[in-house]
Amino acid sequence: MIEPSLGRPRRVGHKGAHHIEPGNTLASFDAALRHDVDMIELDVLSEHPDGSGRLLVAHDYEDMHSRTPLSFEQALVHLSGEAFAGLHFDVDIKLPGYELRVLRSLRDLDLVGRTLVSGMFPSGLAQIRRAEPKLRLGWSVPRVRRDYTTDMLTAIPALAMLTCYRATLPRRARKALLEGRFDAIMAHWRVVTAALVRAVAEGGGELYVWTVDDAPMIAKLSAMGVDGIITNDPRLFSRSGT
Repeated sequence: MIEPSLGRPRRVGHKGAHHIEPGNTLASFDAALRHDVDMIELDVLSEHPDGSGRLLVAHDYEDMHSRTPLSFEQALVHLSGEAFAGLHFDVDIKLPGYELRVLRSLRDLDLVGRTLVSGMFPSGLAQIRRAEPKLRLGWSVPRVRRDYTTDMLTAIPALAMLTCYRATLPRRARKALLEGRFDAIMAHWRVVTAALVRAVAEGGGELYVWTVDDAPMIAKLSAMGVDGIITNDPRLFSRSGT
């Protein structure tokens, strides 16, 4: 566990507080802090797809090229400040190829103990595990670029695939946690079931759910016993009664 139980799921601000201030910016991180999150999620991407160049705080290359993104170092310096001393961080590595550079940056600012590094590529997370066993790791599932269930052309096949995925995920998650490959499962809300909640607990891990921007859904997931809920709008936590 990152910290003693709060008696409720951890409140995690996605990209800071993306629905209050533009995400993955200092203003968004500050907004998340003002709205009482327990953890801030931020994305890190290499400047070039081969893993080279600067490390930048951006969700994808379209996002990166649409603005002037923060450097990862700028973001960490800000988040390591006194104002954020009580918070933890979820650093989401978007693509493979620069995992150990992320680790070095966390070490440089003494943030390893307050950070969970997540990602969709287990092989990259395995590199971090070997280099720094104390750093907590979260496996993000499923591996998708966007929510295909919201597009009329892809919704039916996507939902069919999700049905199968939901059935097999609890067993896979429990096994991966028991093997020590990860410490947490970062699951899209559409794949969260009571069976997954039980399996993660049996594996000794934690279950974080992304990205939940609906107060009734936050309340439902809280009642299911998930460990953390990631939202673009942390104001929803108080509205949901959590």
